[in-house]
Formats: sequence, structure tokens, C-alpha cells
Amino acid sequence: MVNADAEISQFLKNRRALLTPDLVGLPEGVNRRRVRGLRREEVAQRAGVSVNYYTRIEQGRGGRVSASVLDAIAEALLMSEVERGYLHNLADGRARRTGGPTGSGWCAPPDAPRPQVRPELSALVDAMDRVPAMVLGRSLDLLVWNRMTSRLWPGVDDLPEPELNLARMVFGDTAAAGLHADPESMRRALVAKLRVESGRDPDDPRLCAVVMDLRRRSPRFAELWEQAEVREHPFGVHRILHPEVGELDLHYSKAVLPGDSGQILMTYCADPGSPSEERLAALARTPAPAAGR
Repeated sequence: MVNADAEISQFLKNRRALLTPDLVGLPEGVNRRRVRGLRREEVAQRAGVSVNYYTRIEQGRGGRVSASVLDAIAEALLMSEVERGYLHNLADGRARRTGGPTGSGWCAPPDAPRPQVRPELSALVDAMDRVPAMVLGRSLDLLVWNRMTSRLWPGVDDLPEPELNLARMVFGDTAAAGLHADPESMRRALVAKLRVESGRDPDDPRLCAVVMDLRRRSPRFAELWEQAEVREHPFGVHRILHPEVGELDLHYSKAVLPGDSGQILMTYCADPGSPSEERLAALARTPAPAAGR
């Protein structure tokens, strides 16, 4: 589904454009730069490869690239560990594939049903009645959730199944998009997470279907996708503007479930004794629809 050569090319070009000579300890030079970022020859010099070889890699014509060369390029472009892993995953996927898609990026996947959740895992989520808890697929499908999640995200129980996806909810015209105090940061984080997952499993049909659909439906998603930002946050803080109880500062934690095709158990909690904890408790005391599917 993914043209790894095209994805590697786009990723390297975007990473190179983000850097400046002073960031990597190079002189600015006397000639005016026609484009932002480092020149290809500067990256090649830092990576210890020829300009011609680096150019072929960046243009998607590098063939099978060794792990040591990929590491050198990652070092030259100041990549994070997540970005380095993404680059290696794309290259490994390319090496495993004998045929595959051609052209710019992605091709249509086969039938791509939503993943299923083990009954025991669904029961665990339901039993966590004091905190919002849910299970996400690697393509950010919202697979199961509990009563507290229904209270935290009003209207989620009424969404049709195709729209039960965090990225579709935030980029779409749903109530969930307006719950976040900083929706643009949320959008960027979700796109970057989908990028990470596309590197881990480039041929996942569900992931390909979700990304292709969002690129068609949302100009903003398509724009952010082209920026090829790669990052993920296993924990952090979301600030939510709830229509009933007001502002909530909630810590989120994500636990990957390796035996469940990369599904993620995500939970929210508030600082003990904080106004957010009191407001979350108030939500728990109010009636809500039955627990999610």
C-alpha cells in the first residue's frame, strides 16, 4: 500500500528543510541560499557519503540502503529516536517487498475492516469505572470505551462506526474537535502518530484506508501529512474544555498491547486534590448513556 521510496524521499526532504547551518555547526557561507534548510552536499558531508549517493537516496533511487548509512543520515539530520526508527522501518519494509506500489505515496488497500478487541480486554475497560478508558487501534480507531469516556466526550456514543476514529473526530465536524483547548496541537500530534505507525507496518490495510480517506476529506490533514512530522507521546497532558464541568487538565497514558496487533489502552486521570479531579468526579456522578461498544 505504501511506496516506501516516495515516503523516504519526502521524509528526508522535510527533515533537511528544517535544519540550518548554525544548528549543525556549519558556516553560513557567502552564497545566498535558494531554498531553506541544509543543502544535499552538506547532509552528505555530515553523513560521510557521496553527494551522488545521498541524492539518489533522497530521490527514492537509492536501492537497498544499509543500516549504517541510514544511521549516519539520521545523525546528520539530527533525527530523534522515533524519527530514526521510522526511517529504518520504511527502509526495512522496502527491502522485504518484492513488488509493491509505485507512484507518489499510497495505493488503495484491499478490504480494511476495523480491528476486533478481545472480550477480556473490553471487560477490563468497562471495569475501570473511575477514569476514562478506551482501546485504540494502530490507525487510531476508537474500538471500545467505558462510561467515563462517554461522559468526557459527549456524543461519542452516537457516532456511526466509520467515524469512530480519533483523527476523523478531530479533523471532522464533530463535537470532539471542539473539546480540546489546543485543537491544532492535537491535530499535529495525531498526524505524527499515524506517520509513526505507517513506518511500523506500511502495508496495514486499515491504516492505509484511514490515511487515504483523511487525505481526501480534510485539506488540513493532507497539508500536515505532507510535512512528514514523526513523533509520538506515550503520556502527557490534554486540556479539555467540557461543556458541563468546564476546563479539565488530564494526564493521559498509553500502554501498547503487543499481543493485540498493536492496540493501545489509553486512560485519563487528574492530579489528586485538583479542581480537575473534582470536576471529573462530578462527571462520574451524573447519569450517562450505556458503556461504549
